[in-house]
Amino acid sequence: MDDDPRFADFVAERADALLRYGYVLSGNSHDAADLTQEALIRLHRAWSRVRRKQDPESYTRMIMARLHISTWRLRRRERLTWDLPEGLHLDVLPSEVEQGLWQALEGLPRKQRAVLVLRYYEQLTDAEISGVLGISRGTVRSHASLGLNKLRSAVSHPTAANGSAL
Repeated sequence: MDDDPRFADFVAERADALLRYGYVLSGNSHDAADLTQEALIRLHRAWSRVRRKQDPESYTRMIMARLHISTWRLRRRERLTWDLPEGLHLDVLPSEVEQGLWQALEGLPRKQRAVLVLRYYEQLTDAEISGVLGISRGTVRSHASLGLNKLRSAVSHPTAANGSAL
């Protein structure tokens, strides 16, 4: 297969953004790197078709979301921790309040987390999320509702945590 220089340009331009997207989906840097690498391998195989018919980045993100869900189906359980990515990190680290939200997001089941990431990070509609994950729109709304309720109960408000005095 002849290597298209446009593929190399795409990877050079968008790999960091795709890695960040993988981190948001998976919750840890190692799984994010694996998701990104596998998605780019699959994109390379389909490059000539994807380049002509659709946006390569959205295609790659769809692959990553589907890979993330299929990994969940194989493992069924995971243990997430709040570990910062190894190496140089140029993004601003979350504040303590934001860390609590990220930790709560990591504690959600994979499908709920994927739905919330696709809805609020990728700003996809329920119909688009349904297509990406291969589930019904009702299931998308159900996972979003359950995930938001868990986030609300997991993230405490500063005044509620202190309790009332006397």
